[in-house]
Amino acid sequence: MKHMNESFPEDFILMGFTKYPWLDVPFFFALLTSYMFTLLGNIAIILVSQLDSQLQSPMYFFLTSLSSLDLCFTTTTVPQMLFNLGGPNKNITYIGCMTQAYVFHWLGCTECVLLGTMALDRYVAVCKPLRYPVIMNHKLCRQLSSTAWLIGLANSLLQSTLTVQLPLCGNQELDHFFCELPGLIKMACVDTTVNELTLAVVATFLIMGPLSMILVSYSYIAQAVFRIPSTGGRLKAFNTCSSHLLVVSLFYGPGIYIYMQPSGDSPKDLIKVLTLFYCVITPMANPFIYTLRNKDVKGALRRLLRRAILSKKI
Repeated sequence: MKHMNESFPEDFILMGFTKYPWLDVPFFFALLTSYMFTLLGNIAIILVSQLDSQLQSPMYFFLTSLSSLDLCFTTTTVPQMLFNLGGPNKNITYIGCMTQAYVFHWLGCTECVLLGTMALDRYVAVCKPLRYPVIMNHKLCRQLSSTAWLIGLANSLLQSTLTVQLPLCGNQELDHFFCELPGLIKMACVDTTVNELTLAVVATFLIMGPLSMILVSYSYIAQAVFRIPSTGGRLKAFNTCSSHLLVVSLFYGPGIYIYMQPSGDSPKDLIKVLTLFYCVITPMANPFIYTLRNKDVKGALRRLLRRAILSKKI
């Protein structure tokens, strides 16, 4: 039992930016503001997609799935981060840490696959517009979305379980804001080559697979867009696809840097900033990227607000 207690501590100390204590207060308020915008933006996307009859298409089904995923993704880490930043206690329980690692990895992998699926949806919409409602029927959309969640879950169960089994020999200080697999692997007091290679190889497949699907889809989409005779049609297709491409860039960029070289000698503070970027900034930015460049969503938001105001007057 003593060996178990030394190998697996009761709690961890999340170091975060503890060597910059003056950052705690401004970072707390910046994180709180970002989290509030994330909640409001993604909930608004879900509501308008579900309540507006003009947004009952596969594109908005996947957008709703992405918003739901982002809500869960950011809620997995941000409340704990706010708790640690708001006071002197920087701890998280061992069970809480492992649960956070499992869920965070699950949701991150799911988003990788879902973004690739959304690119496939855009390919069918632009390149096969007449057959789009038949091909991307509601049953197929649900199957594709469920597949993304199941792939993410299977990978998380594999990777997180391998990581949880590593002995820590009493190490409690986790040099991060939350429990993420690369940081937990580095805490181990045994050879972690197998864990690092497994993480890098599986991450390569899970990142590069959907990314290759995205690049191939958009190469066909670009050819189809240039063949559209009207300028308005080309602009509409470009605006819809550019929103998705921007979201892909914000999410995949930091993920590739962190997960495809887990044993690298990258600066720790840079890794922390990049991780915060894709787990805090990207979920906040996604709703605004899609609404600011999408007339349908903006129109649906206006109609929803108008209905809410009229119902209050009645």
